[in-house]
Amino acid sequence: MKNQIKDLREKKSISQGKLADMCNVSRQTINAIENNKYDPSLQLAFDIAKTLGVTVDILFLHGGGDEK
Repeated sequence: MKNQIKDLREKKSISQGKLADMCNVSRQTINAIENNKYDPSLQLAFDIAKTLGVTVDILFLHGGGDEK
């Protein structure tokens, strides 16, 4: 599932480590989510969205038909 976490995080000048601390996870977890190597739990998705000031549907993008 593609996401906009990195773009939204950088717009707010928040490091991966800071976002991780704010969401009670490791920096490696945030990195893996940003690189589409790990899908967060629903609770973590809501925590990240709240921290970045967006809704979950803004945070995660559905593929434009090119994903199967």
